[in-house]
Amino acid sequence: MLSPPPPSDWILRWQHLLAPHCTVLDLACGAGRHLRHFAQQGHRVTGVDRNAEALAPLAHLGEVLPADLENGPWPLAQRQFAAVIVTNYLWRPRWPQLRDCLAPGGVLLYETFAAGHGRIGRPARPEFLLRPGELLQMLAGEAQHWRVLAYEDGLEPEGRRVMQRLAARRMPAGIGPRSITSPEATAALESDSRTAPEALVAT
Repeated sequence: MLSPPPPSDWILRWQHLLAPHCTVLDLACGAGRHLRHFAQQGHRVTGVDRNAEALAPLAHLGEVLPADLENGPWPLAQRQFAAVIVTNYLWRPRWPQLRDCLAPGGVLLYETFAAGHGRIGRPARPEFLLRPGELLQMLAGEAQHWRVLAYEDGLEPEGRRVMQRLAARRMPAGIGPRSITSPEATAALESDSRTAPEALVAT
């Protein structure tokens, strides 16, 4: 049996933002490389993917939900998580539900292919590639509720992929992205303050 691929470097880089033993949603989790990783770290994990066969071996790790995110109903209505992980997946119509399922104070880690990747490999269709700055635009309509901690957009140094990446925190109610006005805000941003100097990285 082949070993599962390792977690994404981007996810590993920013995983310290997650609270200990929190609830983690891995959306379009596939074979479950991040589901496995976060379960091993002691988090309570939920994985969603349309491939029920791929989900079956992951059931012992936590909750797994077979669901067609593109053609079926949203499987997580009225639910929220302390962290949401999305890698190598893009379906823009689900972005409102994706934002809503992240609890206040929670962390969004997103990474997928971007415009220009089609010259290198698959995916190549524009609808599956992020436009420049599009992950930032995903949050723009609710900018007062989000703090962007890190962002990358461009060709990787090895030249193998063109990727766009985001790490962001959904701010607790009443707390702006640049203000710390209460003990609750201080607690929510405690770990963020150590990473703020490198908050925006464009490639």
